[in-house]
Amino acid sequence: MSLFNRIKIRTPESVELEFTLAGIGNRTIALVVDYLLWGAVLIGLLIFWSVLSFQLQQYFPTVSNIELWITAISILMTFAVYTGYFVFFETLWRGQTPGKRYSKIRVIRDDGQPIGVAQAILRALIRPIDDTFFVGMLLIILTKREKRLGDLIAGTMVIQEERSIAASTFTTSSEAESLADELLTAQNLNALLPDDFAVIREYLQRRSLLDARARTDLSLKLARQARDLIGMQDLPFQMTPDLFLEAVYLAYQRRG
Repeated sequence: MSLFNRIKIRTPESVELEFTLAGIGNRTIALVVDYLLWGAVLIGLLIFWSVLSFQLQQYFPTVSNIELWITAISILMTFAVYTGYFVFFETLWRGQTPGKRYSKIRVIRDDGQPIGVAQAILRALIRPIDDTFFVGMLLIILTKREKRLGDLIAGTMVIQEERSIAASTFTTSSEAESLADELLTAQNLNALLPDDFAVIREYLQRRSLLDARARTDLSLKLARQARDLIGMQDLPFQMTPDLFLEAVYLAYQRRG
């Protein structure tokens, strides 16, 4: 019996991926780190606003209800920083905040794809409800996919990042070996997430089981997606999608 809750997801490319859910422990550590950083940012901002508001009261002593306006702006500022912190990092870092990166966990959509701005905003807006009376913690413990209310509404879940991936049994061509070295020096392989790598690996393992047409269509689709992720403009002349995917697979393993 596994100590962690593992789930399987079938991607739009009909590749089955298996993930380990983050669990309450990792998510709590990540949240503590994020709240410490968020609190530091907020305190610095409020100190700056306090100094500025004092100056405003000195320059505009005749303005009625200026204290009320200053208080309202302070509340809005706190809410904006509270939600903006999580939205900014989860969108920029593809489902991670500094706390999640420290805990090696990540937010993904229910279909296994990286989250977007809409999902990040929904999760951030619902977070105050999840934090009230530990509602989110109870839902993580009780639900099958360990989802808080924000995850249920946004259609997301939190998984562990599995960076060490076991070696596969399939063979690669000698051309892919040399091309992998070129990719390492010329392209940003870190843009590939572990689940992106897993999709490529699963295809290379199972391609011999596909019929010719399905293999051609799927390899071309995956090669284009991988090319876009690493920021490559065009594939080298006369390179097959399979050869490119083999090279990406080898280069990803060798990075760092």
